[in-house]
Amino acid sequence: MEKTVYIWGGPERFANYRRWVESAGGRAVFGDASDGQGRKWDALLLPGGGDLEPWRYGQENTASRGLEPERDEAELRLLQEFTALGKPVLGVCRGLQTINVFFGGTLAQDVPGHGAWEEGDRLHGVRTAPSPLRPLWGERMTVNSAHHQAADRLGSGLRAVQWTGDGVVEALCHERLPVWAVQWHPERLGDRFPGRRLMGAFLEGRR
Repeated sequence: MEKTVYIWGGPERFANYRRWVESAGGRAVFGDASDGQGRKWDALLLPGGGDLEPWRYGQENTASRGLEPERDEAELRLLQEFTALGKPVLGVCRGLQTINVFFGGTLAQDVPGHGAWEEGDRLHGVRTAPSPLRPLWGERMTVNSAHHQAADRLGSGLRAVQWTGDGVVEALCHERLPVWAVQWHPERLGDRFPGRRLMGAFLEGRR
């Protein structure tokens, strides 16, 4: 049966995520996060985007930009719904940060050397610890990077499972819930490994 993946917002904004979901046999569903989405759809995808409001993790704004208060509120409410039902959640870039804040973690508001170049995403190597994600690509791989913030103190129940050489967290898993997140951008890799493999495993509900 085709798995449905809910994404807050419109399909015109997140077309590359829709294509990514479809590449693995799923169907992306878009909306405004009205109540009850967790009961309607199979999984939740939190895409990349602007920064979260720092007050949500107990900080003053020192370097955050592109704030999206309405989106923060909507996605945090969706996380409450989907996690309460035990349904799968996948975060990408901002999505990882949203997940970390939802579980009580904090963010580093500016991390030099990880933003995109003018001509496109930065590439760097990462190391993956034993986890549900490691069988997808092994211990070491190269990922694309386009972020200036990152997880700092991890939220309750979250475990870092992938890092860059300078220690920035590149992937998280929840210890009990089917919640995964990556700081890089698999949706920009098209059908290439490892992006398609990550979405396929997510839709299969691997734990």
